[in-house]
Amino acid sequence: MSGSLNITSAIADPALLDLPWQLPLDAWPNETIASLPKGLSRHLVRFAHLSGRVVAIKETTSDMARGEYDMLRNLQGLEVPCVEPVAVITNRTDDDGDPLRSVLVTRHLKFSLPYRALYSHTLRPDTATRLVDALAVLLVRVHMVGFFWGDVSLSNTLFRRDAGAFAAYLVDAETGQLYAGGLSNGQRENDLEIARVNIAGELMDLEAGGRVADELDPIRVSNGIVAAYRSLWKELTGSESFASSERWRITQRVERLNDLGFDIEELTIKTDSDGTKVRIQPKVVDAGHHQRRLLRLTGLDAEENQARRLLNDLDSYRAAYGKADADEEMVAHEWLVRVFEPVVRAIPMELRGKLERAEVFHQLLDHRWYMAQNQSRDIPLAEAVSSYVQDVLRHRRDEATMMDPPTGSITLPIQVIRSDDAPEDAGTDPDDATDWKLKV
Repeated sequence: MSGSLNITSAIADPALLDLPWQLPLDAWPNETIASLPKGLSRHLVRFAHLSGRVVAIKETTSDMARGEYDMLRNLQGLEVPCVEPVAVITNRTDDDGDPLRSVLVTRHLKFSLPYRALYSHTLRPDTATRLVDALAVLLVRVHMVGFFWGDVSLSNTLFRRDAGAFAAYLVDAETGQLYAGGLSNGQRENDLEIARVNIAGELMDLEAGGRVADELDPIRVSNGIVAAYRSLWKELTGSESFASSERWRITQRVERLNDLGFDIEELTIKTDSDGTKVRIQPKVVDAGHHQRRLLRLTGLDAEENQARRLLNDLDSYRAAYGKADADEEMVAHEWLVRVFEPVVRAIPMELRGKLERAEVFHQLLDHRWYMAQNQSRDIPLAEAVSSYVQDVLRHRRDEATMMDPPTGSITLPIQVIRSDDAPEDAGTDPDDATDWKLKV
């Protein structure tokens, strides 16, 4: 390798030196490249193998690569859902000594997909709405730490399945800025308008290519992020006044925020001089209420909705076995050993890359419910696991690696038909295969 290569890295991995940095990214050999679906980008992005992992490599300018690397590290420190920065490579030259573009290296987020790979044939309104809702939550979270994104879009986001919903992760931070004093209302509204316009354009592009359902209205769906964002922002930061005799509403507000998946770190409570009115306002709110509780009780790390679903099953286990008064942590350990881990171990090794463990468990619970409804009897867990593995999981795409195809639409080897008796809280994506009947 000619020239003086500069590597700034967050990890100490000598394998970084083994990648062919002397070649333009579009000329890298096939044995180095990992074929994964990628979203739209103004820069050339490719996936590569590195020490048994997959990394995303983006060609850009030196200043932009360093700036985005630093920004992603800052966002990670603020616990914002985003991709993990690995390295910045500058001073690249080819074998003739001619300069090559600098690159930013980030770790591929396992089990995540760009929005264009989250549906099989056409994007349905329900799925599009859930994607937009997930992006609204992400936008609220970045705004709460003082981050102005500047290029909010579905394309600059990765999505992971989260118990019938989606969890959104920021991918592209090159246009973003962090403000220590927080964002003004004007900055937030600017980001929100950028999001609305970009989402409308992305959905119209899919519509022009015949890849959305006839009933999907790109304008209506894109406008949905405005309503979702403002509703959540008001719930998280808005003040509330009530009579001093209604102090129970303080607890109600906290529980409402917990249900949304947020914890209150500090709550401001003020009373009028005559003591007849009480005013409360959350000051600092952290996301991941159910995630933290599940992690504390079981050591399982899951998305927020997945954590909520697993905790609900844990609570059902406590009630079913008369352990409501037993120590919560002891019951959680018993549930983990007797219920969750046997399900995970029952998944064949060749199928464990299909979905995250928590998502598999969530889908299994839904599958068991459908079996019970269809057969009008209680279904033993072992029977439900066997049916789910053979009838559902085996026919899913492998979302840990998603090796084929690299871009564009993805065709499943099954036909899906909507079940008319699906529960209202079940997932609605046909690719979830839990609220849909399968026809192989």
